[in-house]
Amino acid sequence: MIKQIVFALTLLATVGVFTYTVLRLAALFKLTQKAFPVRDIGRRLALTLKVAIGQTKILRQPGIGLMHALVFWGFCVILIGSLEMVTDGLTGHERSFRFLGSAYNLIIASGDIFGFLIVFLILAFLGRRLFLKVARFQGPELTHRNHVDATVALSLILILMVSLLGINMFYFRMTELAGTAEPGLFPVSRHLSAILGSLSSSQVQIGHEVSWWTHILLIFVFANYLPYSKHFHVFMSIPNVFLSNLDPLGKLKTMDHVTTEVKLMMDPQVAFSAPAANAPPVPRFGVLDVEDVSWKNFMDSLACTQCGRCTSVCPANITGKKLSPRKIIMDVRARMNEKGSGLRSSGSSFSDGKTLLRDYITPEELWACTTCNACAQECPININHPSLIVDLRRFIVMEESGAPGELNAIFSNIENNGAPWQFNMQDRMKWADGLESAGQPISLPVMADLAAAGKKPEYLFWVGSAGAFDDRYKQVSRAFIKILNFLGVDYAVLGTEESSTGDVARRAGNEMLYQMQALMNIEVFKGYGITKIITCDPHAFNTFSNEYPDLGGQYEIFHHTQFLREMIKSGRLTPDKTFFNGKDVTFHDPCYLGRANGEYKAPREVLGAVASSVKEMNRNRSFALCCGAGGGQMFKEAEKGNREVFMERTDDALETGAAIIATACPYCMVMLTDGIKYNNKEDEVKVLDLAEMVARSLEL
Repeated sequence: MIKQIVFALTLLATVGVFTYTVLRLAALFKLTQKAFPVRDIGRRLALTLKVAIGQTKILRQPGIGLMHALVFWGFCVILIGSLEMVTDGLTGHERSFRFLGSAYNLIIASGDIFGFLIVFLILAFLGRRLFLKVARFQGPELTHRNHVDATVALSLILILMVSLLGINMFYFRMTELAGTAEPGLFPVSRHLSAILGSLSSSQVQIGHEVSWWTHILLIFVFANYLPYSKHFHVFMSIPNVFLSNLDPLGKLKTMDHVTTEVKLMMDPQVAFSAPAANAPPVPRFGVLDVEDVSWKNFMDSLACTQCGRCTSVCPANITGKKLSPRKIIMDVRARMNEKGSGLRSSGSSFSDGKTLLRDYITPEELWACTTCNACAQECPININHPSLIVDLRRFIVMEESGAPGELNAIFSNIENNGAPWQFNMQDRMKWADGLESAGQPISLPVMADLAAAGKKPEYLFWVGSAGAFDDRYKQVSRAFIKILNFLGVDYAVLGTEESSTGDVARRAGNEMLYQMQALMNIEVFKGYGITKIITCDPHAFNTFSNEYPDLGGQYEIFHHTQFLREMIKSGRLTPDKTFFNGKDVTFHDPCYLGRANGEYKAPREVLGAVASSVKEMNRNRSFALCCGAGGGQMFKEAEKGNREVFMERTDDALETGAAIIATACPYCMVMLTDGIKYNNKEDEVKVLDLAEMVARSLEL
């Protein structure tokens, strides 16, 4: 009875301290902003089983990933034994779950094996941290305290496992001495218990009690230590995965209050009307401090394991820039710990003279991001770093007008010319001048002309600003038009009515300009009854597919590689595979086709139909390195670093020895072409779009 009372009081104290922590965190969550509605429970459960329980993202790095996964799965099994210990402590019984029968034997045996395995895995992890200079365990954001925290947590886990094995060893020896067949199987501890052979029955019983209390008290201490440690992910990882944003990685959230403002500006009947007296104040545009982040951003910061997988694949960080996605997330937690109590006691007016932006996260870090989503793809618990980075950019751009000068020029060009470049909108069709195929001129169908004649084409071909104005990518537009005409596809272009999708402005933080562009385009599409769109630009593909629907634009979107694949599969296109004989080809995955939208097969199937020798880069598909152009980077000077991202990616391509670098994105085309020039390889290596390769193989 004394043991039960002591245990109950200890458990009560543990629960009390833990409840205080939970209530404190709940109060901090109340300071944050809304994120997204939590729906699709079935889909969320499936994602949790796959990512959190199945550890699929951890296993993207097979070796060390399997080690971590084994520790996680072991803890899941051992947790059942921990619950049994709590029941035993309260009831005064031993092995309270024995009623489970054969299932109980399986649970105990699994826990015994995992306990032994985890001891060696934790020793390996400790050795790796203490003696090996693993690159992703370093970084200015990781202080001495962070390293000590990791070591303490791993040491506690090690002692937990040793004490668990002690419980099993002493218990098995007790049953041997008593000559009883007690429940539970101990495939490891039964052999280890041989070292206890010289101990008396009373010594064995004392050893069992010491191990039991050591283990359960460590569990209680660990449970209350975790919320203040980087290992809080032990509790938070599964909920964080369950509450993942289910949208594609390429989709950014639409700021509803910006939509309201833009619609007011675009509607002359209400634009100048006085606001209602009881109208709520307009929320801040973007994120300045922790009270502006969403509850999901804060949850991400609590769940972050600080493993550094995000930073290790970040193209900006790889090339020596200051950006570390891990730091961005860690800064949110650190800033909330600093300012949260003041906000709780004094309300939203509280200020300590600091802000998350600038005092913790500098603009230089933010502007280095290419929004390639490599960090989000790699995170084992589905943290979305780029969404927060863009929110911080939004404040700089829309509240402070503080974007880099080059980006401000881009914004001005989009507003005035409908394109990032300073070209007249009336020149949008010049790319098609003199267009012909097989010696025959091609008359390009234009939506306005067809509508005047009472016709409606099946497809709109979205040329895009790069396809219309970039000298190199004009050739891709011309090649794809030749293919469309060869196939007899019923299509048209918008011509001078086409205007920027707003993608560049949005990723650079100018949500206002993006929505103005999007709503204007949607009205144009509506006027022509457009329902199907083909584009060579993955950024347009992503924006039309994932982001325009939030503003009322619902369309069936095809990237040109998807369209070409279907034409090849149906037999309507039969490229001459011998055309590129003797030339090795490698393919660069565009971020906004691959990671953002999960399309890796279509371009490779098209390439497989055109080229006979394809060599993959070491970093390919979802592991592919960004070309360095996304997030507005192509239009501005890169932040200081060791080298440019496009140089790093070009090196990946050149290492394959391929004579042709194939891609399927205008931005990638520009950056890789620059990379080839930088390496003085223009005569040896060519950068071609897949549309160009198909057109050439057909001799169009």
